[in-house]
Amino acid sequence: MSTAESTTSPLRDRVGTVFTVRPLTIGLTLFWIWVLARWTTDFVLAGVFGLDRGTPFLPAAPFLTAADTVASLAAPLGAAGAPLAWFAETLRFAADATAYLPALAHGIWTTVLLTVFSVCLGFALALPLSVVRVYGGRWARWLALSYTELIRGTPLLAQLFVLYFATSLTQVLRGVPGVGVGFIPAQAFWVAVISFTLNSAAYQSEYLRASLDSVDGGQLTAARAIGLSKLEGIRYVVVPQGLRLALPSWTNELVYLIKYSSLASFITVQELYGRTSTLANETYQYTELFVLVAILYLALVVSASALMDRVESHTATAGVGHTRQ
Repeated sequence: MSTAESTTSPLRDRVGTVFTVRPLTIGLTLFWIWVLARWTTDFVLAGVFGLDRGTPFLPAAPFLTAADTVASLAAPLGAAGAPLAWFAETLRFAADATAYLPALAHGIWTTVLLTVFSVCLGFALALPLSVVRVYGGRWARWLALSYTELIRGTPLLAQLFVLYFATSLTQVLRGVPGVGVGFIPAQAFWVAVISFTLNSAAYQSEYLRASLDSVDGGQLTAARAIGLSKLEGIRYVVVPQGLRLALPSWTNELVYLIKYSSLASFITVQELYGRTSTLANETYQYTELFVLVAILYLALVVSASALMDRVESHTATAGVGHTRQ
């Protein structure tokens, strides 16, 4: 390879990376700037300064004016004006979105809380379950297996309905001080958190079990040889390696919970899908609203995947996990 080629090749790769990654990064950055600004305005500034909650950041009138102008230009062109007509419809969609986005931002807040609580609490339950599955005694392994198969073998929606309608959990949570007061969600939200936690723990435990099984058994033997107990060897030697290997699967579980948090709307939780459904029933603009909510879900999922990719890159070590360029 010539000197000129060796010099320009890294530059070409860098330029290609900028043009492939930069638009996604910019889009996600703008999305989260809007989300954080919306939450700050409605949850903090509105109470301190007496502002109206839910006031759109951008008025719809300029979008509608631009849409009418573009549509008038497209009309005389006939079939050739189809791109302009499509652009006019896009502007009308943007005008509608400005009115709905404040309410949907509140739904994003509930969806994020529901997902974060469920995946973190599910991990706290899944880790001991996976350790028991791999290193526990016969009866302990059987109990852990029974739990995971029961949860994975029944629909999440059925589990949610059982906890909400067939148990006294709702009444118990209603009596807890602070629940449903101010920014603390009502009892239906916490029932959903418990249901999603139990479900997620079963799936996460299987991901972690497979990762722990993939760690060489000699690692634990070596840990015992230097004086660590079996439990200490699992905690300090096996589990850290297994967690790195489980990160791709854990990313999949996080994405799964973001999307399936929409099931909480069936027990009156006003998360992102629930708020969208309520607005659609009030305005009858089903197509516009569900296209908009699909875009918002996509932004959440891509953000979660990008975050977990960054975590995986920073935690990967040579020979353990996946090292990214």
